[in-house]
Amino acid sequence: MYRVGIDIGGTFTDMLLVGEDGAAVIGKTLTTPADPSLAVENALKPALQNGSVNPQQRGTLIHGTTLVTNALIERKGAPTALLTTSGFRDAVEIGREHRYELYDLNLELPKPLVPRHLRFDVPERIAADGSVLQPLDEDFVRAPAGRRVARQRSQSHRYQLS
Repeated sequence: MYRVGIDIGGTFTDMLLVGEDGAAVIGKTLTTPADPSLAVENALKPALQNGSVNPQQRGTLIHGTTLVTNALIERKGAPTALLTTSGFRDAVEIGREHRYELYDLNLELPKPLVPRHLRFDVPERIAADGSVLQPLDEDFVRAPAGRRVARQRSQSHRYQLS
């Protein structure tokens, strides 16, 4: 039995294959952001072709990636809406965590990942103990919220330059 570790990074995809005998094979290839599985295949293929392991043999593959983290940091993800409990639409913007520059009036906080026009209050309420005080209104989420998201998206793109 062999073990493979794959790390898909923003630039490179790294691979470490350890065979039954403990011998290690290292692979490195450029990441293919449009289809990260291609980079995994490109990293694994030489090890499978050079006889390091038998492809028919059972093994373990462990996978990790920073693609999602990078997309969040770089704000390159798909436009996303956020449904929140009524009254909490702005909680992500207000933020109540520890402030290192508490008295800095010029402090620039990072913009929320979801802009305000794509955050929606949804009728529902959960108590601190997890019990349901007001069940989620699924019809509200399915119909009106979907229409509002579409309307907000078309309005927000109306003023963007091409």
